[in-house]
Amino acid sequence: MASNVLNRYLFEDLSVRGELVQLDQAYQRMISSKEYPAPLKKLLGELLVSTTLLTATLKFEGSITMQLQGDGPVSLVVINGDNDQKVRGVARYEGDIADDATIHDMMGKGYLVITIDPKKGERYQGIVGLEGDSLSDILEGYFANSEQLKTRLWLRSGEHDGQAHAAGMLIQVMPDGTGTPEDFEHLEQLTNTVKDEELFSLEANELLYRLYNQEQVRLFDPQPVEFHCGCSRERSGAAIITIDRSEVDDILAEVGSISLHCDYCGTDYSFNKTEVLQLFDHADSEHKKLH
Repeated sequence: MASNVLNRYLFEDLSVRGELVQLDQAYQRMISSKEYPAPLKKLLGELLVSTTLLTATLKFEGSITMQLQGDGPVSLVVINGDNDQKVRGVARYEGDIADDATIHDMMGKGYLVITIDPKKGERYQGIVGLEGDSLSDILEGYFANSEQLKTRLWLRSGEHDGQAHAAGMLIQVMPDGTGTPEDFEHLEQLTNTVKDEELFSLEANELLYRLYNQEQVRLFDPQPVEFHCGCSRERSGAAIITIDRSEVDDILAEVGSISLHCDYCGTDYSFNKTEVLQLFDHADSEHKKLH
């Protein structure tokens, strides 16, 4: 059974390329840190799949952050992924969200921010209005405006065999200009027939054969996708010493310790009074060394 993997493929005769991503553990790990309502869980899955598909289009080392921001009950949904396909994500919401809530019900008036951050070179940020009925509509609009490459996305998240799954596909005209609209439309119609169950359970070669058995498809080596938070006790300690010292002393006097919670993975880092004082002492001595 396919899981936590990204596959790239190419239609040899049609100048169109494709991607297929299938996630279970990476998605399950991401949604396990909080109790999310079902429609928000689904949206997180779709945004996770989208980010993975977009990072696969990168030709450099770096990361992509995709953020949905709005004035509705959900104020933020954010996913971060990099060229090694290490992903993490979180959503913030208040109040009740109906089981049949759409992306517009959840986000209200809002926009999608796509930030591409290469290790070398210029940072790029694109901002897109939430035009369309679904996240795939919104992203297809982004591709049409920014990349000028005909692109279609299929994003699915839900349950299979009692487990949360998220998966998706992307097809895109090659930038060499040799693809025809008819070829692309033909592949769109074939891909439209894909079922959730097939996306969640079939290996890439079997799924692609089912969809495109009349075409010459070249499948490249798969790339694993994994949940990776990046938080640590050291980073939490570094965050504490950026807080005003008097505020830290007040918290210690009242509570006796300082705790930091990671929204991405749900880990709590607690520092008692002695540990906090050691952090500040260490920072002071490092500061003196530099001056």
